[in-house]
Amino acid sequence: MQIWPAIDLLGGKCVRLQQGDYNRETIFADDPVTMAMKWRDAGTEYLHLVDLDGAKNGSQVNQDCIRRCVQETGLVCQVGGGVRDEATIVRLLELGLARVIVGTRALREPQWFAEMANKYPQKLVLGIDARDGKVATDGWLETSSTTALQLAQQIASLSDESPAMIYTDIARDGMLTGPNFKQLAEMQQATSIPVIASGGVATIDDIVQLKAMNTFGCIVGRALYEGHVVLEDVLRCAM
Repeated sequence: MQIWPAIDLLGGKCVRLQQGDYNRETIFADDPVTMAMKWRDAGTEYLHLVDLDGAKNGSQVNQDCIRRCVQETGLVCQVGGGVRDEATIVRLLELGLARVIVGTRALREPQWFAEMANKYPQKLVLGIDARDGKVATDGWLETSSTTALQLAQQIASLSDESPAMIYTDIARDGMLTGPNFKQLAEMQQATSIPVIASGGVATIDDIVQLKAMNTFGCIVGRALYEGHVVLEDVLRCAM
């Protein structure tokens, strides 16, 4: 199972939000690259980056941080947040990112996402953020009427070139209450796209259970930053 330590970028700093609330922010590092190096030295191959400024208002204020994380660590990096047109996809891929995550526009224009996925094969990850089973957009500030399962199935029917789907239960994100295993299982059964779990991981037991479910990957954030789990242990359990 792939393990993706998370670095959330806001105003050039490494932060964590609780339940996607921009007013519930904790700063963990003034220089995100320092944190990226820490996770690399602990043994990860992967790094999950979220541009919170981009997700909220489409700005690119964290682009230099993203570039440095990619170039200075040599890790397989993916980034999401505010990716809503082809120009942004190209710009991010040119920074050396392995994969780019698309959420809001994939919901609004599934056909466009499928076309982009086919044009940039195995480069575009589908990001599905769910609140009460419905897809949330625009940095989690809005909630649509489309269910997460509906969107995943629709995308899977349109393209087989998306390497993975990141499924985030917003209610669990940053809360250390454990993943929503029930919804994850439903998502894995509903679509052929490999699922990366995001939101709520708090203990090594959570990692063990995700692996037992044959989950493709897992993003770990606050649990690492607050010392509830140690990355070396997480990586060992995921092997």
